[in-house]
Amino acid sequence: MLSENTIAIVKATAPVVAANAEQITRHFYQLMFTGDPQVKAFFNGAHQHSGGQQKALAGAICAYAANIDNLGALGPAVELIAQKHCSLGIKAEHYPIVSKHLLQAIQDVLGDAVTDEILNAWGEAYGVLADVLIEREAAIYKEQASAPGGWNGYRPFKVVRKVPESDIITSFYLAPADGGQLPSFKAGQYITVKVDHPTTPTSPRNYSLSDRPGLSHYRISVKREPSLAPGAPAGLISNYLHDEIKEGDVLHLGPPCGEFTLPADRAAARPVVLVSGGVGLTPVVSMLKELAHHDDKTPIYFVHGTRNRRTHALAGEVRNLAAECPNVCIHVRYSEPDADDVAAGHCDSTGLIDLALLQQLLPNPDAEFYFCGPKPFMAGIYEALQRWGVPESQIRFEFFGPKQELVGASA
Repeated sequence: MLSENTIAIVKATAPVVAANAEQITRHFYQLMFTGDPQVKAFFNGAHQHSGGQQKALAGAICAYAANIDNLGALGPAVELIAQKHCSLGIKAEHYPIVSKHLLQAIQDVLGDAVTDEILNAWGEAYGVLADVLIEREAAIYKEQASAPGGWNGYRPFKVVRKVPESDIITSFYLAPADGGQLPSFKAGQYITVKVDHPTTPTSPRNYSLSDRPGLSHYRISVKREPSLAPGAPAGLISNYLHDEIKEGDVLHLGPPCGEFTLPADRAAARPVVLVSGGVGLTPVVSMLKELAHHDDKTPIYFVHGTRNRRTHALAGEVRNLAAECPNVCIHVRYSEPDADDVAAGHCDSTGLIDLALLQQLLPNPDAEFYFCGPKPFMAGIYEALQRWGVPESQIRFEFFGPKQELVGASA
């Protein structure tokens, strides 16, 4: 437990730390990668280049400081971080490395304003959070290893099928190379793919599982990521998977992780609304297939947005499932349709998914909403649900970065 004095110091200094949070986190990563370069393997270079990693850490620091006297409010954030850490193999011995460089970064950026008392308070606060995360991560590792067919670390999987799903998305069907048992997972979770790239050392990548649990394979459906800006790298691993990995090749996978899942205790009578943009459909397709497999009778709405037929993945699979399940309603909206997309019935409407469309499809906002997609899409959906009065307890999403960033983008 934190002392009252530590809580008071952190709360008093939180505003100045928050005002300089991104500068602190940028400096932190520079210090850490220089002083302990072995940890760089855990971090995605594209996220570093875009600044997304720095913003995510800055948001996490600010959220922790704001809730320093109410750590119970951080439960969902702790679970998200712990799951992500376990997907990458973060261990207890890595936490002192982070502490050392983070405190140094705070001191370097804020200068003489940081007294020994302030630095010690932030160090104590970090230590308490680290203990919480280490305990939860140890439990996750134990759960993974003890599951039937489970493992820790990386396990070789053979690519048993490689299927193009659209011009930009390809599915990889993966089965244990040793022929052993495949552990189940929760619909919405992701696995980690570790690739020894022939030219560029890189971190492992997380990809959502796009098929339902309980099969003899895992499936990931990977988008070929382009360069998003001049000088920015294209998706190194996504392009490598598309161009170089063939059926019969072996990939090394970490066990399923992630907290964006269908809760076991969800209200059975409440409709489920699955909303996705682009490749964000992968975890929600898994959810859709899981609900259909268990013959869930509640109304299910699957709302997907993409540019056009050429970028629309898993279309036939979803339509066929809806044809077999009378409680499933499918609506596809194209933002940049080709000339014959509407006439040929490839989409149901055109434009962006917005509140008006959700209100047209749903009788009322009393539903469970699950959504995933690019940041602007996510911000728009979140803002729409807020305006419609959907309670936070009925909103779940998969998003890289702090929630504050998503909320801010929708303002």
